[in-house]
Amino acid sequence: MGVAVVTDASAAYLQRQGLDNLADGAALAGADLGASSDDVYAGGLDDGRLAVTEREAQAAVLDYLRRAQAFERYPGLAVSVDAEVATQSVRVRLTAPLRLPLKVPGGQESARIGATGAAVVAVDE
Repeated sequence: MGVAVVTDASAAYLQRQGLDNLADGAALAGADLGASSDDVYAGGLDDGRLAVTEREAQAAVLDYLRRAQAFERYPGLAVSVDAEVATQSVRVRLTAPLRLPLKVPGGQESARIGATGAAVVAVDE
């Protein structure tokens, strides 16, 4: 039973690490769009802030996850994107199911693992 617990915990830890990396990269991609947006080139930075909209951030995050083949690596991946204009931040929450390699008697056969990544957009002066 001890081997099963350690094996399942290791599998959950490894999946969480993978989701952590994806969430961080996705948040950076969502925040980076403010620095490369057409709005910056067309309108400049009137108040010294880069605009981050929820719609654009979500599109950039989903594009990043598609390019990283996240949906293939983690079937059932759920994505939540929160972009706050006031704080110029993008927060990405990823969750994915994990089928546990070994079943502990009386325990679960699967679990849902989650990770959060965040990035802030700021103009260097």
